[in-house]
Amino acid sequence: MPPQTLTGQASLVTPSRKRFFIMVLLFITVVINYLDRSNLSIAAPALTSELGIDPVHVGLIFSAFGWTYAAMQIPGGWLVDRVPPRILYSVALLLWSLATVMLGFAASFIALFVLRMAVGALEAPAYPINSRVVTTWFPERERATAIGFYTSGQFVGLAFLTPVLAWLQHEFGWHMVFVATGAAGVVWAAIWYAVYREPRDFKGANDAEIDLIREGGGLVDIQAQTAKASFSWTDLGIVLSKRKLWGIYLGQFCLNSTLWFFLTWFPTYLVKYRGMDFIKSGLLASLPFLAAFIGVLCSGFFSDLLIRRGCSVGFARKLPIIGGLLISTSIIGANFVESTPLVIAFLALAFFGNGLASITWSLVSTLAPARLLGLTGGVFNFIGNLSAIATPIVIGFLASGDSFAPAITYIAILALIGALSYVLLVGKVERIEL
Repeated sequence: MPPQTLTGQASLVTPSRKRFFIMVLLFITVVINYLDRSNLSIAAPALTSELGIDPVHVGLIFSAFGWTYAAMQIPGGWLVDRVPPRILYSVALLLWSLATVMLGFAASFIALFVLRMAVGALEAPAYPINSRVVTTWFPERERATAIGFYTSGQFVGLAFLTPVLAWLQHEFGWHMVFVATGAAGVVWAAIWYAVYREPRDFKGANDAEIDLIREGGGLVDIQAQTAKASFSWTDLGIVLSKRKLWGIYLGQFCLNSTLWFFLTWFPTYLVKYRGMDFIKSGLLASLPFLAAFIGVLCSGFFSDLLIRRGCSVGFARKLPIIGGLLISTSIIGANFVESTPLVIAFLALAFFGNGLASITWSLVSTLAPARLLGLTGGVFNFIGNLSAIATPIVIGFLASGDSFAPAITYIAILALIGALSYVLLVGKVERIEL
């Protein structure tokens, strides 16, 4: 058979779709990740009552995760550039899940505080690994959909599985909340190690799919290209000196500030400042989380649709991010209404915008120097998650007396600053070459 005939037949081979299976693996991992972040809020009332822990120390336990999670982002990102995702994710999952299980047997403030710090530190590489995997497995035109899909996993845990944890606590006690979520992570660590492979090593991923990924901008050979050098302050200086990267760093801090309002002060705002019964109004209070879930799914689909319609990567990625951040400023409307449905409507609209803007990791994949993907992701996540420390504290100072309005205004202003950072600092979206 002539060579040109063979070539013609090869070009007709349909690309396999194993990358979408990888997307599901990431989604499940994110669900477990966020269950291990939120389980303490479910167990806290019963736990603190049984152990006699006062509110001041409860606040310290809640903050423990954020301190170590932020502090370990840069070291975690450095590891991502040097340790394959199959190994690093398996080890991180196993260790943070074991720490979670041990929380179920903690009997003192010190034990709870130290174990929550351990969970925060060990979860630190998770999102840089997600970014690394998506950059390896997906062409640019599909990357936002993949990121939006797995990111939605965090809201699945918050909006849909929190009642399951509450039921576990009611039936079996607060200890089982930690044991169950931790055990799920241990099992998933084994599954990830057994199943995950890089594109060229993944059974069933044919050459046509690998070519599709590579030709579409996916870095299928990144592991072979990654240097095994020791940590370099020069590399850190590079990712801290680029204006484009500071645009996404600042934007991520602002974006996460809205998220951490909902993860921390949201129930208090409804109950103390709006006079709502949080338990009886469970469905109403869950609407913002459902709205965020929908926003996340819409963001990736819409962004990749724009690329398939011929829009530039920069326009397709920045439009939902900037638009979502601007929509998030609508939270300020809650300051000017009294009825419960309208308050929830403004909060849901703001959190929908937060979800719509959540494909920010797609710009880490696109902008970061190829050999510094992990380090860039670590710095991005470090600065973004400083909001986990700052937001609860700042809101605590602003929400003085009977008024929560200054705190709501603070969140709205940060959302606006985040939008401006993408407009004024990021500029043209293109990979930074070294």
